[in-house]
Amino acid sequence: MSSSNPHFEGIEIETTLPKPWEMEETFNDVLYDWMSRAPWLAISAIAHGAAIFLLAAIPWNMFDKPEETIIQASVDTPPEDVVEEPPPEEPEEVEEIESEEEPIVEDFEVSDHNETDTDDEFAESEGDPDQSSNSPFDSKAFNNMIGIGGGAGGKFGNRRGGRKNLRAGSGQEAAIENGLKWLKDHQSPDGYWDVDEYYLNNVVGGTDCSEGAGSNGQDIGMTGLALLAFLGDNHTLLEGKYKGVVTKGINWLKKQQDSESGLFGEQLGHSFIYDHGIAALAMTEAYFLSKKNPVYKSTAQKAINYITTARNPYGAWRYDVPPTGDNDTSVTGWMVFALKSAEDAGLKIDKEAYTGAMNWIEEATEESSGRVGYDRTGDFSSRIENVNDHYEREKGEGMTAVGLLCRFFLGQKPDDTPMMKRHADLLQAKLPEWDPEGNACDMYYWYYGTYAMYQMGDSHWRNWEKSMDKAVVKSQRTEGDYLGSWDPVGPWGYSGGRVYSTALMVLCIEVYYRYARVLGAR
Repeated sequence: MSSSNPHFEGIEIETTLPKPWEMEETFNDVLYDWMSRAPWLAISAIAHGAAIFLLAAIPWNMFDKPEETIIQASVDTPPEDVVEEPPPEEPEEVEEIESEEEPIVEDFEVSDHNETDTDDEFAESEGDPDQSSNSPFDSKAFNNMIGIGGGAGGKFGNRRGGRKNLRAGSGQEAAIENGLKWLKDHQSPDGYWDVDEYYLNNVVGGTDCSEGAGSNGQDIGMTGLALLAFLGDNHTLLEGKYKGVVTKGINWLKKQQDSESGLFGEQLGHSFIYDHGIAALAMTEAYFLSKKNPVYKSTAQKAINYITTARNPYGAWRYDVPPTGDNDTSVTGWMVFALKSAEDAGLKIDKEAYTGAMNWIEEATEESSGRVGYDRTGDFSSRIENVNDHYEREKGEGMTAVGLLCRFFLGQKPDDTPMMKRHADLLQAKLPEWDPEGNACDMYYWYYGTYAMYQMGDSHWRNWEKSMDKAVVKSQRTEGDYLGSWDPVGPWGYSGGRVYSTALMVLCIEVYYRYARVLGAR
């Protein structure tokens, strides 16, 4: 090879590079080279595919920064862990009536020197409420004030009011105070009322009032009845001058309850079911008025449960537990009131019991006369042969009074249920009369009749209250250790004794302002 550069002329240059024709790559050479690398390409492809699969399977969102969660909290004051407050009362709306001034009710001391036995004290003025009588049971002003009008008008009372609603000069407030003081003085130190030996085993120790002892074995029922009288005057476990009396009595009842069955006392004779019903009513009322203190809730609920088990299926109550199918109006009345009180206190009840009770009241009512029977249609109250059968059954309408009051509690109204007026007409034809020698007294009848006629209102109540003034307030004992008590006259006085009669008559006088408090019709 020669060069064109003059400096290298004549010099021959040799090279080891392949000749151009020697550098040409054939197809066979390329194929051979590719085939020699094919296994490694396959392995590389597989490796890359696996890597891609693994990368896809990784949850990359877990490496993201989580969103900041803002939690807002407020601190509420925890509720007080003491007792449950009852719902506040809604103020009653009073219908304004033209030409009548709003009655003024004052809280004053009572003087008895204005009392008179003449009929003039019952003179009524239909148009001027200020000219109403001074009868202890005449309280139209109070009735108008709480919105029930007309001397009652068939509407339950409420939880306000009290002794300030009693009239000056009537003797009513003094009768209540003296009656409660007598009961307080004759309570045993353990808290119960000793029916047959109240004059021996009492907190005062006075023994000069032994006339009128009751039967042994009624202590539970009469303790319940006495407690109802105190509860009705706003003496509760929490307040009132006699709250200590109530507390001792309720705690004693609590100790008498069987923890399994809920029965107060023992299942003996026929009176035990009455005693339990009255004690259960007192316990549920005390529970409600103590602002539903949980200490007493279980006792009250168990007592109501026993009442439920004692009822006849599809019917009402009588003496036997378990029930045997017999019903009677007297026992049924106490059970209905206890259930209503329990319902109002928020306890568990079987509302089918109301249907069964109403069915029995209807069955026991004689259509032609309007009389409610004791254990069969249209029958009079019961009597025990050679014990109290000298008290003529026909002189009273005790079971009709129970039936009428039950109808109110079970939701019936006189305007819609004409039979209720027929019941009231029967009661009006047999007004209360203090006649112990003539055997016309029946305090059990008076008690139910007073509350039933108060609900009826109008002329039924006005006629009844006139008779009650003489039969109740003016018959209270006023001397010695008997001061404040009532003689236990009537067919059942022999059983409950002076404790029974005194508690019942105090309850009668409290009719204007304690009815809703004690019997559960808030």
